[in-house]
Order: sequence, then structure tokens, then C-alpha cells
Amino acid sequence: MTDGWDWRRPGGTPASAGQPGPGSPSASSPTAPHGTAYGSASPWWSDALADPWRDPAAPAAVVVPAAPVPGAQPEPVTDPDAPGRPSLRQVLLVPLIIALLAGSLGGALGYAFAVRGGAATGPVLGAGPVDPPGLAQRPPESLAGVAQRVLPSVVTVRVASLGGTSEGSGFIASADGHVITNDHVVAGGSGKASVIFNDGSTAAATVVGQDPESDIAVIKVARTGLRPVEFGNSDSLAVGDPVLAIGSPLSLANTVTAGIVSALDRTMQAGEPGGPVRYYAAIQTDAAVNHGNSGGPLVDAAGRVVGVNSTIKSLVADGQEAGNIGLAFAIPINQAKRITQDIIGTGKARRTVIGAQVGGPGSAAGGAGVRLAAVEPSGPAAGAGLKAGDVILKLDGRPMTEPTDLIALVRKYAPGSVVTVEYRRGSTRQNASVTLAADAK
Repeated sequence: MTDGWDWRRPGGTPASAGQPGPGSPSASSPTAPHGTAYGSASPWWSDALADPWRDPAAPAAVVVPAAPVPGAQPEPVTDPDAPGRPSLRQVLLVPLIIALLAGSLGGALGYAFAVRGGAATGPVLGAGPVDPPGLAQRPPESLAGVAQRVLPSVVTVRVASLGGTSEGSGFIASADGHVITNDHVVAGGSGKASVIFNDGSTAAATVVGQDPESDIAVIKVARTGLRPVEFGNSDSLAVGDPVLAIGSPLSLANTVTAGIVSALDRTMQAGEPGGPVRYYAAIQTDAAVNHGNSGGPLVDAAGRVVGVNSTIKSLVADGQEAGNIGLAFAIPINQAKRITQDIIGTGKARRTVIGAQVGGPGSAAGGAGVRLAAVEPSGPAAGAGLKAGDVILKLDGRPMTEPTDLIALVRKYAPGSVVTVEYRRGSTRQNASVTLAADAK
């Protein structure tokens, strides 16, 4: 029984041709793709081709999917930019590296905190770093700057003698190898010496000449291109000026000590038993000077040599080793330089004299002044009108109290110098200008 509609499949195939009709006992339910029964897929699903309510005249296209081929699965496509799955090695390596870095960082932070807190290595010593003061930067005018400039010109002098080896200090006076030292450093030697320079090198030296009474000697090394010292003016010194003593005390080479000028024209009488008597109108200093400093330079704050370190005073008994007690004496460089020039030029030094002899200690009444015991008829004193018995009170303004004072101060001056002498004759005070002369020795 039909309802008047032409039940045909698209393409003109009758619905009843060779097909069981709806509700036929032999009809089977249509099958969805992949073998799924249409009747069991969904109550809302229908086969559009077999839909009895479909308008055959409606324009429509029905695409029936092709049945899949068993066993032909599509080849998987891998995205090259997609992150890959880490391997087991990577999984283990990354945590290990992180653990090591974390442990190192933690250890460093822990150590830093422990040191700052004083718990790891004990208390932290010293304050934090600060900018050094200006003095620590050692400008050229500082004592360190002065020492740095002078030290290359200071040497150690060694002389072999029958009694052993004598050791002292010296300093380079000329670029061609002349060295100034003390006479008592080279006395008793064979005329040969060795010199040790600031850099540790050594050179043989010969004695050019020496003056025992002034305690100055000159030696020469066979080396050129040396760096000589700069000479100052000892007459311009003032008490309180800073000075440095440089030399080799007790064989300790390149030693620098500092002090001040304690006194000027400190008259000294020194010498060894049986040897010459030396007279000094010396520069007194409290810079530490010991055995071995003899012959070394005394320099001012500008690095200029103003004296030759020569002797010290000590509280030890005779025969004992003397040491520094802050009383050291240097020959004024004006006197030492003049004698050095005499020795280099003529082989010996001139001795300055006034042409008079003085009495013993305390010869002047009341202890003020030095009495003249005799006056040479043709000497400088006689030429100025002085006579035996006159009492010398002052020489160029310096008071005279002991005979040593007059001898030492006269020898400080160069021959030809004019000095003012204040003297007393009876009860009258008078002044005279005396032109000092060189001894005829």
C-alpha cells in the first residue's frame, strides 16, 4: 500500500526494486560506517537515502564516506618545533646541576656570613679599608721620599787590616767614583778597600788621601756613571731641623734613622789612645747612630748632605761596646767638602789656624773665655793686634769656655776666612778682625 509518493532512490532506482520494504521481516537495519548499526547508533540518526519523508525534488548532495581499509593507519606527523620528550639522562642531569649550583651558592653565602659574624675563622682583625692618608703616599718631600733618593748614593766601606776588617759607611761625591768616608774607617789599612753599593754590587777601591785631624778620607772606585749626592749648606742649619742618618750600623746596610738637629757647633775632642787628636765643631743630632754609621751622610729634609756622621757619646766604660743614646755628632759638610777637594787636588788637606796657642782648661779667670798662652809673631792673631795673655771671649759671636772651643771652631773655617774676635785685655773688652790662614805643614 502506497501513499501516492514515488519512492525512488536518487538516480531513479525504485525503492522496492530488489529491496525489502519497510517493516519486512527479512529487512535488516542499515549499517553506519565502520560497521555500526544505524538502529543502535542514536535515536535521532536516520539514513537520508532511505528517509521516507525526504522530498525527492529537493536539491541535495549526500556524500557517503568510503569504508576504511583495515590495517592502513595514517603515518603520524611530528612537529619539529614542538618540545620533545626528555630522555632519562637529561631528566637526571638537570636536577644534579641545579643541586650543585645551589650547594655552591649556599656554601659561599654561609661562609661569608660566618666570617662577617666571626664564627668561621675567628675574629675579623683590623678595620675596613680606607683611603691612605697623604703622608702614606710618600710624596718626594716626605722622609720616605728623601731616603729613596739618597740611598742609591750611600755605600758600605770595608777595609782589611792587621787587626781584622774595619767597616763603615760612605757616600758618592762624584760621578767618576770618589767616595767620602771617615779617616778612622780606613786608618790602619793597606790602602785598599772594597765598596758595597746600595744594590748589593761590589767594587774595589783605593785610598786617595786622608786627614786624621779632621777625620775625613777619600777613596775611589773604578766605576763611572755613579749617582753623587747633592751637597747642602751646613751653615744654614738651625736647631730643630729634621735630619736623616744613613749608613750601615752594625753591618746592617741601607739603614735610615730620623732625628733633628739638637745643637750646632758642638765642639768635640776625640781620638784613640796613641792616635791623632781630632777636633770637631760638630752638628749634634738625636738620630740613631751606631758603630758602622761612621762616614755616612747626614741629610736634611730636602735630601742634601749637611754632615758626615763621625762619632757618638755613650755611657759605657772604656773598652766596652758603645751604643746609641741619642747623642751623635757629624762633621759639617762645608768643612768636609773643602777637605775633600784639597785631598783630591793635592793629596792632603790644609789645616786652618789662628796663629796662637791656648792655655790649659779653665785658664781664664772665672771660666769665661780662653786665655792665649802665646801668639806667633807673624801669624793671623798677631796681625790683628792680639797678644799673649789676652782672653778670647767670642769667635764670630760664639762663646769660648774651653781651649777645645777655639781650636775646633777655627778649623771649621777655610783658610782666608775673616772672623770677628771679641777679647778682653785687662778690664777692657775689644774686637778684632782676624784673617785665618793655612798651616804650613
